[in-house]
Amino acid sequence: MKIFKNFADYSSLKPLAMSLGMFDGVHIGHKYIIDQLLIKGAKNNLETALLTFWPHPRFVFNPNENLKLLNTIDEKTELIDLYGIDNLFLKEFDENFRNLTGEEFIRKILVEKLNVKYLIIGYDHSFGKNKSGNFELLKKLSKELDFEVEQMEAINIHENNISSTKIRNSLLLGNIKDANEMLGYSYSVSGKVAHGKKLGRTIGYPTANIEAGHVKLLPKKGAYIVEVYVDNQFYKGMLSVGTNPTVNGEKLTVEVYILEFEGDLYDQNITVKFRDFLHDEIKFESLEKLIERLDEDKKLTEEFQF
Repeated sequence: MKIFKNFADYSSLKPLAMSLGMFDGVHIGHKYIIDQLLIKGAKNNLETALLTFWPHPRFVFNPNENLKLLNTIDEKTELIDLYGIDNLFLKEFDENFRNLTGEEFIRKILVEKLNVKYLIIGYDHSFGKNKSGNFELLKKLSKELDFEVEQMEAINIHENNISSTKIRNSLLLGNIKDANEMLGYSYSVSGKVAHGKKLGRTIGYPTANIEAGHVKLLPKKGAYIVEVYVDNQFYKGMLSVGTNPTVNGEKLTVEVYILEFEGDLYDQNITVKFRDFLHDEIKFESLEKLIERLDEDKKLTEEFQF
């Protein structure tokens, strides 16, 4: 997959089958769009492309908003590459770009610069200054500018439309299985292992403290069953998102106890994939009560069908 951060760097003899949007989570609705692009591209000798934005436009319009995302830019890129797209445009949402009207964007960028011949957009997608671009405008201009446009209907699970917002809300409620079903894969968090208070090792449950990054959405505070990947090696794990209230902690941390693992992980990057919710964050009356619950959680993790 070729990656472009500037439209000026792109040139190709082949026209494009393209979709545009944030693609946060690259969920099964996005996967459907990608599949349609691949089918259309193969049938009509078009290269496939996605156009997305970094940073998220909401960071630009609402800099004080505490928006958390399902994917880091690296995670998003990796998922899109995995699904077989030829070209990925990672456009900075700068002042010049945000001032383009919907029609200017269609004429100058999609048609003149990128030679888009087929465009598919999500059921609720809008673009351009003051959201002046939408499916109706695309349809209106498509005959004049010689491209085909299609609007995807909403993808449903259990009679609910799938969206990145709904996935975020499911994670914030601890509904891991629902979120994973909408994503089409297990939600993950990656990061470098940092030094913590090292309390876990004193009670028989040494944990790796993961630095998840400030943009990444963390699920609801509580305990989870997770898959852990260290150097591409799989381990079972039990993970805590929280502040360690039993020992009067204040900082939000992501700590994972890795079953049947020995070794030093400090400064290494590891990935955890969330599989199930165990329980809410609990402030125990003593370390003994905490250890009892950890023992229960460990048993449930060992018995879980990964």
